[in-house]
Amino acid sequence: MTQPLRTVHTEDALVWLANNALPEHASVFTSLPDAVEFRHRDVERWRPWFVAAAERVLRSTPPHGCAIFYQTDRKLDGVWIDKAFLVQQAAASCGSALLWHKIVCRAPAGRATFARPGYAHLLCFSQRHRDAIEAATADVLPELGPMTWPRAMGLAAADAAVRWLRERAAARCIVDPFCGVGTALAVANAHGLDAIGVELHAGRAERARRLTLATPPAADRDGAPNPSDRQIS
Repeated sequence: MTQPLRTVHTEDALVWLANNALPEHASVFTSLPDAVEFRHRDVERWRPWFVAAAERVLRSTPPHGCAIFYQTDRKLDGVWIDKAFLVQQAAASCGSALLWHKIVCRAPAGRATFARPGYAHLLCFSQRHRDAIEAATADVLPELGPMTWPRAMGLAAADAAVRWLRERAAARCIVDPFCGVGTALAVANAHGLDAIGVELHAGRAERARRLTLATPPAADRDGAPNPSDRQIS
């Protein structure tokens, strides 16, 4: 069996997307940087950058492919920044349809979490792909799963997203233009899919080239992956 490929480019994500066409059977799974990761650390400058970056990702996604965003909201100066709203602003401006919006539990229901919410968003968009009603999947994922570093996607959430892209969107390659240490890339490879990542920080890009995960766990009775079966190296 041919091993899936992984390529990580140490570049600015938006420049790379502007200069490189994604493979025809690729879909995108990414998480755009938070305001505290933004080089200016200025929310008022970050907000339009975030919307423009999401729009660039959506416009770069092949027409029949899908783009999934994993985003966690944040409270700054007593006000919530709703990243799902910002991503949907970008989608509206470039004509990408929202296929589904899932909530990933970061903490048990009923627990206060203060500056970061007890949930994360998974939002899936496409220009032309449509998800059949009878093929619906759970709208609330009960847990995030282990994380490969403090800013990473949870592995249970990443597994659910990549599994959907492989099975429902016929993705053969997963592209993460803000790949960090490579969680989405490693999950894609564990599912037998090729992966392309872009990461500006050289140290994180090198980690993204090396990160490996065990074979995806078998689904439980409800079709949700069991994150406790994961192994990270």
